[in-house]
Amino acid sequence: MHVTSPVREPLIQGGKTYADVTEDICRQVEGAPTKEWKIAFGISLLVLAYGSACLAWTWWEGLGVWGLNKTVGWAWDITNFVWWVGIGHAGTLISAILLLFRQKWRTSINRAAEAMTIFAVLCAASFILMHMGRPWMAYWALPLPNAFGSLWVNFNSPLVWDVFAISTYFSVSLVFWYIGLIPDLATIRDRATSKVSRFMYGTFAMGWDGSAKTWSRYEYISLILAGLSTPLVLSVHTIVSMDFATSVIPGWHTTIFPPYFVAGAIFSGFAMVQNLMLITRVVYRLEDYITLEHIETMNKVITLTGSVVGVAYITEFFIAWYSGVEYEYYAFFNRMTGPYWWAYWAMMTCNVISPQLFWSRKLRRSITFTFFISVVVNIGMWFERFVIIVTSLHRDYLPSSWAMFSPTRYDIGDYIFSFGLFFTLFLLFSKYLPVINMAEVKAVIRSTSANPPAKIAGVAKVRQRGTAEPVFNKDKE
Repeated sequence: MHVTSPVREPLIQGGKTYADVTEDICRQVEGAPTKEWKIAFGISLLVLAYGSACLAWTWWEGLGVWGLNKTVGWAWDITNFVWWVGIGHAGTLISAILLLFRQKWRTSINRAAEAMTIFAVLCAASFILMHMGRPWMAYWALPLPNAFGSLWVNFNSPLVWDVFAISTYFSVSLVFWYIGLIPDLATIRDRATSKVSRFMYGTFAMGWDGSAKTWSRYEYISLILAGLSTPLVLSVHTIVSMDFATSVIPGWHTTIFPPYFVAGAIFSGFAMVQNLMLITRVVYRLEDYITLEHIETMNKVITLTGSVVGVAYITEFFIAWYSGVEYEYYAFFNRMTGPYWWAYWAMMTCNVISPQLFWSRKLRRSITFTFFISVVVNIGMWFERFVIIVTSLHRDYLPSSWAMFSPTRYDIGDYIFSFGLFFTLFLLFSKYLPVINMAEVKAVIRSTSANPPAKIAGVAKVRQRGTAEPVFNKDKE
């Protein structure tokens, strides 16, 4: 008797049929909002309302309500901007790059990761509008014809590059996310029992009929968008890093920033995906689709990118010492031993030490520990951006101009606004749209399920491996 042992654990568990996939994923869309969802949504709305009040007061009174001063002109606003852009990186990486590499484990998490990307970029964009102080003049950052003489954007400024990079990233990510939704929207349309639902989902399904030609076009456009998105994964945070790297400020003027920022963005993005998916799989009872195999694989990516970030930290210190430039050396020495030493060591502990615990398979497959470390990683990545920005500015060449930064209630309130916006949007998405890509899960279920569905005489059945239907040749027993 031949015994078959899979190389890795199945990605889809529970012996799901194609009908089971549809029922399980459509359940939360078609059902009434649960009590837990209502509570979470109410809390998100309260947080958003408080943050909106702080933001309105900031714009009414001006940026003087923040804790900025003449020395520290950038602080929480740009820290939060870079942090949110980084979180938005994992969605495109999972959707585009892993699609091109035909990684099947992405199918259960790509939908939520793409939504997270879009919402995170919106939160990042809000900080751009905030720190302008005059958001009604935001269009001045665009190269538009005007009647102000020679007024034009400075194309040599990385701040202008930011506008193009982030707007492009948002546009492509939104289209990619929506295209992937169309087959699932058509499924919900066909199952809808009310005229309103049928009309709404049918409108956004854009006449999807499920024909072979339609599926062919869907696959074709998905590959095109994946090809367009792949360079954006590298370019967006590279350009964000150039906001600092193209300056002459000690601590910023370094060529390691682009790859270091990209690795850090993927690092924090995957950590946020873990936080969201670990909650989603329990709330919507999707444990058979978001399995320990998915969690462990994402933890491996977190370990890799965390190690890259740790090497970048060490390289920065070595180059600062090796350069022989006393100002550059002092900038890094001040980070470690200066007034903000606590922020630096929090960054090192959260970003370098904590991910290395995932070398243990037991910890890597622990849901509670994974959630905790993912929160720790995102805290550490926020401190990284704070350390880079504030500690490089608060002590410059003149000791007489040295100053400290302390956040005010409006710095904190504006940050809270972004959390309220993010979770409000994500909760709406998780209720009214399928959080898992049904079409892609069905496409891989036969090759990634423990008990793949087998179509026998036109009926979808479950073929049990190693049970009453042996696959070996009895003549050779």
